[in-house]
Amino acid sequence: MNVLVCGGAGYIGSHMARWLAAHDIGVTVLDNLSTGHREAVKWGELVEADLLDQASLERAFSGRRFDAVMHFCARSLVGESVAQPYDYYANNVTGTLNLLEAMRRHGVDRLVFSSTAAVFGNPVSALIDEAHPKAPINPYGASKLMVERILADAAGAYGLRSVALRYFNAAGASHAAGIGESHEPETHLIPNVLRAALGTGPGLKVFGDDYPTPDGTCVRDYVHVEDLAQAHHRALDHMEAHAGAHVFNLGNGTGFSVREVIAAASEVTGREIPFEIAPRRAGDPAVLVASSDKARRELGWTPVHTSLAPILDSAWRWHQQQPY
Repeated sequence: MNVLVCGGAGYIGSHMARWLAAHDIGVTVLDNLSTGHREAVKWGELVEADLLDQASLERAFSGRRFDAVMHFCARSLVGESVAQPYDYYANNVTGTLNLLEAMRRHGVDRLVFSSTAAVFGNPVSALIDEAHPKAPINPYGASKLMVERILADAAGAYGLRSVALRYFNAAGASHAAGIGESHEPETHLIPNVLRAALGTGPGLKVFGDDYPTPDGTCVRDYVHVEDLAQAHHRALDHMEAHAGAHVFNLGNGTGFSVREVIAAASEVTGREIPFEIAPRRAGDPAVLVASSDKARRELGWTPVHTSLAPILDSAWRWHQQQPY
């Protein structure tokens, strides 16, 4: 099997490329390197292309055979999406349409799509399953939900087989392989907490302490990036046996507040982690925690990293290796 990993120079995409290569699956990485890192492409050929440039996409597909595509390319910052909605709809929706059209021209009929918990908006139940109402409260989530609808329509019209995986909060690293979470600017909590422990980067800010949660800070469900890679591999197997468009939520089913993450990171690192309270960010729900029962049942997916400490420890080991 040969898989095209779009966005394979990024955080989750590079872990996916590593996972596929370790399971004897051929890997080609497509990335425009706008946010990805050339040095993270250690498995498979790198093809520099942009989903908004149809000519570069055509060159990427020409002369190569792919059995499936994994699609990680996206603009993914909630606050930025509120401020720059046109950019998000262009990159996340138009870019995906361009990719789907290239796949159809070249006879590739299987796609694993990187979706998000942001499609749900503010939760109306303690655990969010696939049937939970979809009411995104920011353009990022809305753009991903639009793609999910496109995939459902493409299944009926063109026979496209797809699996959309809605991550909650990806975290952790494969420190032994030299890959981890690195964005510029960095907006995700765990890497910013660990950089604060190292004394690098800007001071740590906690965005809002007046949410309706036990300690006033946002609650999130963290899932290790290697567990996400395992789920994508199982999605490939699922598409072999099942036609149509399918969606699965991926999380650990346990929520941790921002303050709890900071406290746990302090235990893992053995360091005090200074922070300051800042205003809420636009578009942030108070609580997002997944029910992954469907993924466990239908994909046979079982996360290996089920508590916060080992997720933080793997990320901490990677951050300590970085030349900040």
